[in-house]
Amino acid sequence: MKNILLAIVTSLLLVVSLAYAQKVKDTSDLEKVHEHIREAIDEMNHAREANHYDMAGHGAKAEEHLKSAEHELKLAIDAAKAGK
Repeated sequence: MKNILLAIVTSLLLVVSLAYAQKVKDTSDLEKVHEHIREAIDEMNHAREANHYDMAGHGAKAEEHLKSAEHELKLAIDAAKAGK
């Protein structure tokens, strides 16, 4: 289970990094990534629930990181729309 969580978080961080690295001409790609992160948060919550929240705190930490990534990406979308 730890490996799955690590893979999800690593994949999302890679996607977010790539989204930041490229010059944004429209925000549709960023909005797709934002939706994927929201879906990952939901999946993470279901995984934690299925494991009775007993993952030595790692599941909660992964969900916390996903929520942080979602917040930062929302700010990036807003900045891209504002032309900053």
